[in-house]
Amino acid sequence: MVEEKDKQKNEKEKMLVSEETYMTSGVHIGTRQKTADIKEFIYKVRNDGLYIIDVKKTDERLKVAAKFLAKYEPSKILVVSVRQYGQKPVRKFAEYTGVNAIEGRFIPGTLTNPNCKEFFEPDVILLTDPLADIQALQEAKNIGIPVVALCDTNNETRYIDLVIPTNNKGRRALALIYWLLTRTMLMEWGKIKSYEDFTPKVEDFEAEI
Repeated sequence: MVEEKDKQKNEKEKMLVSEETYMTSGVHIGTRQKTADIKEFIYKVRNDGLYIIDVKKTDERLKVAAKFLAKYEPSKILVVSVRQYGQKPVRKFAEYTGVNAIEGRFIPGTLTNPNCKEFFEPDVILLTDPLADIQALQEAKNIGIPVVALCDTNNETRYIDLVIPTNNKGRRALALIYWLLTRTMLMEWGKIKSYEDFTPKVEDFEAEI
């Protein structure tokens, strides 16, 4: 029993995946724009002007976000991705965690208008890109629910309660981030005893080109 607890403790303390895995998936690749809000998550600027995200901070924030989201009932969590490369990752995330997903167009009024066919009342919302998912962000702000968001170097973080700094446009980056979030939340909920118990591959979360 003690060994099992130690194993779980070690898994929570070390990085979710190696820095190399984050890098090969392009999680660290930002944009050529930097907002003041994201400054603390930037590792450096490359010679070509691209801002590079500190993947250690991405890893830290993923753990914090998983712990935070896991406090909610899956049925009261909503994940959104208007952006094409985020649609399959959020669908897979919803499939394995039991949360609700909106892929593609976000119908205005979904969170604020009870007469809207898609009307839904979540307790918390997860956005793939606050710029692309601006409608969902504004409605979440209007109803006063917490917002967790994947933020690139060009994102502003106003009205966002918890930032996960990452490349939120890349196909492989989004697959890895949602795969990690799925696995870590299942661990938080006690649905898996160790990360090895989560058998889906990152590729299963990857959008088709």
